[in-house]
Amino acid sequence: MKNIALILASGTGERFGLNIPKQFYEINGKTILEYSIEAFENHERIDEIILVTNPLFRDLTEEILNKNNYKKIKHVLNGGKTRVESSYIGTKDIEDGVNVLIHDAVRPFVTKEIIYRNIEALDTYNAVGTAINSSDTIIEIDDNNCITKIPNRKFLKRIQTPQSFKSELIKKAHKLALEDNSTNFTDDCGLVIKYNLDKIFVVEGCENNIKITTRDDLNVVKNILETI
Repeated sequence: MKNIALILASGTGERFGLNIPKQFYEINGKTILEYSIEAFENHERIDEIILVTNPLFRDLTEEILNKNNYKKIKHVLNGGKTRVESSYIGTKDIEDGVNVLIHDAVRPFVTKEIIYRNIEALDTYNAVGTAINSSDTIIEIDDNNCITKIPNRKFLKRIQTPQSFKSELIKKAHKLALEDNSTNFTDDCGLVIKYNLDKIFVVEGCENNIKITTRDDLNVVKNILETI
């Protein structure tokens, strides 16, 4: 079965504090976006890549792609105002009967093993999430900032990407979200859960598969680069 990587790179990076979105920030002469693309470009099980980019930085995106001459990128699409809208744009024209691995461009250290785990799990399941154990106790609070619940950490994980799906399933989830104007989802697994479309199997991620959100995360990134 064909495996398509959908890389979402359309964020504005408002919390990053620079005049460009964080996916275009350079570390060791390479943008965060390039690290993420190359993880899938160099993976033998990935057949195609679809890139959803920030339309205000389309020219910069094209410049990066032309410089690297990537072979697997088949489509570059302008993203929407929200993550769920950008994911919808990326998935809506994908053919049925393929696997779709949806990944945040600002997670540059997704490993070959994580990608393998997602693809292999799709042999059995229609929806797959990547997650790691939570080392901290998670609390639930109310509107007054008071603790209302402390869930058992045994059943808690921190979700990452890729999140992977049979194409028919994720397209159906986005169609339903579009129909009821649900735009506040931060990941695609949330859509599948909201509409009770299927169970989601979880594969193991890794600590290095971090999402770069603020400039403080760059120190973590530099430390990771020194060890890989």
